[in-house]
Amino acid sequence: MKEFTGALTDNQIKGYQEQFRANPLNRVALNAITKTALNDVALNREAFIESDFTFSHTVKTGQATAQMASGRCWMFAGLNTMRTRAMKKMNLATFELSQNYTFFWDKLEKANYFLENIITTCDEHIQSRIVMWLLQTFLSDGGQWDMFANLIRRYGVVPKTVMPESFNSSNSGYINYFVGLKLKEDAMTLREMGRKTAKIEALRQKKEEMMAEIYKILCIYFGEPPKSFVWQWRDKKDKFHREAKPMTPQEFYKKYVNLDLDEMVSLINCPTKDKSYNKMYTVQFLGNVVGGDIVRYLNLETKILRDITAKVVSKGEPVWFGCDVGKMFSRDGGIMHTKIYEYDKLLGVKFGMDKAQRVDYCDSLMTHAMVFTGVNLVKGKPTKWKVENSWGDKVGEKGFFVMNDDWFNEYLYQVVVPKKYLSPTLQKVLKEKPIELKPWDPMGSLAVMH
Repeated sequence: MKEFTGALTDNQIKGYQEQFRANPLNRVALNAITKTALNDVALNREAFIESDFTFSHTVKTGQATAQMASGRCWMFAGLNTMRTRAMKKMNLATFELSQNYTFFWDKLEKANYFLENIITTCDEHIQSRIVMWLLQTFLSDGGQWDMFANLIRRYGVVPKTVMPESFNSSNSGYINYFVGLKLKEDAMTLREMGRKTAKIEALRQKKEEMMAEIYKILCIYFGEPPKSFVWQWRDKKDKFHREAKPMTPQEFYKKYVNLDLDEMVSLINCPTKDKSYNKMYTVQFLGNVVGGDIVRYLNLETKILRDITAKVVSKGEPVWFGCDVGKMFSRDGGIMHTKIYEYDKLLGVKFGMDKAQRVDYCDSLMTHAMVFTGVNLVKGKPTKWKVENSWGDKVGEKGFFVMNDDWFNEYLYQVVVPKKYLSPTLQKVLKEKPIELKPWDPMGSLAVMH
């Protein structure tokens, strides 16, 4: 009987070599892929051709936005859902809300959120999983819809011209390193104070000094956010407008956007066995604003989530969504299609995991947020979706992508819609206390791709 020890043997390797050389198609694939990028060779021409950019229902949008070298996709997507309302109100062909402004406040709030979590976990060992998690994930550019909503509720919005991009908002690596370095030092100080039985008041007083330093650094990197500003513009008919007096960011939001954030709900599709459908979920330590709303998800079957999304988009409303953008995706072509690449045929290897298995085995989770701005309905059923991204206008169709409906089923994890589109039964579920997931649960992932 053949003995298996776990180590590779010379005979096993010889067998692999013989199997490889026995099939001449392996040599063809080798010759092609060693000289050419895998995706160029594996491209499915039929799937590429059928992914045209025509849709039965579309939402009016502005020109494509660009998050540059930062992980602000969730923020860009959120602001892009809001700018359509401002464009309509001001009769503009295109318009952007300041992503730098929102980024500034997110970094400040995340710093405070992190230090508060450090204070509350002072009794934990430095190598405990939760402390290690906090130290490794605290200042990501990424975020979730509820985190975005917390920022808008507190700080409002401003036009991009009022607080334009800075070098560092478009290249966030520098700010993340130096603010992160300072915050880790601050965490060490707070933990040492906590171990010496310092009272919570003393820890928070020390934290206040630390936050003043963080604010200073952020101002140097991003510029200081305005408390008020004079707003004037010319509409698409070249008519001039000016507000009678300076506006605060909150006043601008109320007048020109006025989206009721309390009416927006996050729906997810996570088909793993540990998460039941028609239940509410939240995630420990996932947030940015201390005292703000927690992240809340309603887990639904794909068909229900898809039907709700199609109804919202067909009514002319944009929809924020989160997905695993790197899967079966042509960046240059702007195509998200489950058959865009024929890896199995080219490599001669079957890839057979379903969505739940990919989540369970760490192959897939939400990595990126974008906006649905169109849907193609055939006999009332969606066949493909128009997607507004935030990677500039040099990819896809001037920055817009097309997603086939099978891709929606396999790699989309979250949408945000007005609760009025949910059935009365599901609206009741929204009021239930959410089941709390661990911080490292896949549904705690942040949209951060760029």
